[in-house]
Amino acid sequence: MDFGAFSFIAITGICYFIGIVVKTSKMDDKWIPVICGASGAILGVVAFLIHTPDFPANDILNAIWVGVASGLAATGINQIYKQLKGKDDE
Repeated sequence: MDFGAFSFIAITGICYFIGIVVKTSKMDDKWIPVICGASGAILGVVAFLIHTPDFPANDILNAIWVGVASGLAATGINQIYKQLKGKDDE
């Protein structure tokens, strides 16, 4: 049984990188989760449309939600890292 973990992880990694880029810009940090979620949605649709073999969605709506979840996971991963590190480096 294939759950499409690789494509989910790939989208999460790309969104994490996008979040880092936004963090280095002058944009307010409150927009990072929104941008990561939206980027994930776009990447989810792209993965669906190019027929990524292990992508875990069979329709466009599920592809959007898989992407959004991936993008928001990137934000969560960053927060876990910051909490384990013990600092609120921003």
